[in-house]
Amino acid sequence: MEETHSQCPGLTGLKNLGNTCYMNAILQCLCSMPQLVEYFLSGKHKAALHKENGQTVIAFGCLMSDMWLGEFDCVSPEVFHSALEKRYPAFRKKSQQDAQEFLICVLNELHEALKSSERRCVTNAKASRGSVGETSIITQLFEGQLSYEITCLECKSTTERPESFTVLSLPVPSKRACSLEDCLKCFFQQDTLTWNNQIHCSWCGTKQDAVVKGTITKAPQIIVFHLKRFEWRDKHKGKLSTTIRYPLSNLDLSPYAAPPFCRGAEYSLRAVVVSFAFPASICTALPRAADEAGASLDFIYVLYIYGFHPFFFFFLPAADVMQ
Repeated sequence: MEETHSQCPGLTGLKNLGNTCYMNAILQCLCSMPQLVEYFLSGKHKAALHKENGQTVIAFGCLMSDMWLGEFDCVSPEVFHSALEKRYPAFRKKSQQDAQEFLICVLNELHEALKSSERRCVTNAKASRGSVGETSIITQLFEGQLSYEITCLECKSTTERPESFTVLSLPVPSKRACSLEDCLKCFFQQDTLTWNNQIHCSWCGTKQDAVVKGTITKAPQIIVFHLKRFEWRDKHKGKLSTTIRYPLSNLDLSPYAAPPFCRGAEYSLRAVVVSFAFPASICTALPRAADEAGASLDFIYVLYIYGFHPFFFFFLPAADVMQ
């Protein structure tokens, strides 16, 4: 494929290196996030970089520049792939890999190379609010916090278990059609833990049945949803082809957030990763980008073509989506 000159920065294709559509789809989404674009194009990553594991970050920064300088319609992610492959051999060119695992690996790799220690809220059972933890542009943009309220059904005592997240994996509650809001309601609904899922109640001193309900205590600047489209059917893994309806704007997360964090919980869609099931499983990204005049270019209509199934949604706060 010949590289042709591009007239629209940011709207740049990525060459397939051989079964790397899952990688290209995730990279397209990440490279369409305004805050991440500004961070890398301004060179801020160079000051924060740890030299001992910075090859992937440098390659990612170069790729971001290639995609936003507006010189070519299509560029190769070969250098970035080679740098990441050295640390994660599973992501070799010849085999199709899981897009979710790739996204988590990329975010973790960028965080580890750019992290610094400063005072911030750390969400784990052994850390107190406001303790010193490691932060980076990745945690600042993608990290949110959940709190699970667990109530023992025997003694009625309640404990809270905090948990940080960068990607929320949502169940698909229907095999025919449902909405993204239905997936969110299913994820955040109260659940009863019995049998092998019982909790050890410190007050009772034994395992007991319990109810658990999660809420968002900190909404990230960029929230990423992953749909669980695979299920086991008679010892075989099958794919759910459920049609998912989703909003392009005004996604309201306040029903799932703790009261102090309800304000400003509306998000607008920025990018989607979809899978085309026939003749093979192919991933592609459909980002919303801005042209030189600042107008929104929306490619989401492609999702409604038969056979395309969304796997990931990248949402930004409504005020940021047009930047």
